[in-house]
Amino acid sequence: MKALILAAGVGQRLAVNHPKCLLRFGGQTLLERHIRSLRALGVDSLAIGVGYESQAIAAELASIGAQEFVSTVYNPDYTRGSILSLWTLKELLRQGEDMVLMDADVLYDGRILERLVTTPFLNCFLMDRNFEGGEEPVKLCVRGKQLVEFRKRLAPDLAYDYSGESVGFFRFSRSMAARLAERTEDYVQDGRLDEPYEEVIRDLLLESPEEFGFEDVTGLPWVEIDFPQDIERAQKEILPQINEP
Repeated sequence: MKALILAAGVGQRLAVNHPKCLLRFGGQTLLERHIRSLRALGVDSLAIGVGYESQAIAAELASIGAQEFVSTVYNPDYTRGSILSLWTLKELLRQGEDMVLMDADVLYDGRILERLVTTPFLNCFLMDRNFEGGEEPVKLCVRGKQLVEFRKRLAPDLAYDYSGESVGFFRFSRSMAARLAERTEDYVQDGRLDEPYEEVIRDLLLESPEEFGFEDVTGLPWVEIDFPQDIERAQKEILPQINEP
């Protein structure tokens, strides 16, 4: 199994002068924490989609001695959205291996990633049912035992039994990863560059919901870091609770 991390964006809402994956908690950057967790779980290698201040990420990889485990793929159009960042990783998605795809800006308990790597589902989402509503969280909706939606904004007439927030980590089988690459390329060719990359995954889910499962990680601590208050929450609330891999 290989891992891919999306880390090309500027992070305008956070207003820091370096990639968000280089935010430091407990003496380690988010990037170092990702790498340690993936290695501990037996993942073979990691590729990072980089863009903004990519040299700073390269320096961090050298500092922690991770160059043999990690490769980087540069997206020169990193200001144009996450679809292009995912598109730059298309050849890796087509390599015929199971994949874990991760957002870079998440501080999390190691058991969350372990749940994804060891799940019996070939294609899997992670869901936290303890979340605040509104338009910011990317929501997963379940009807019966099947996922029926994956989006920030839900249709008013959508029928579902319960919902949760997506953690931003995904697992794909080799065939689904190849489909993800092809669909991402369709978005780029059609000029749909303003869409979040989650829309591509949503397309695949709605096309074949029977091929996807989810792991419920409610109760395990994590936070996606988009705003300054998320840094404070990460430091004071999440970091003291997390278990290292």
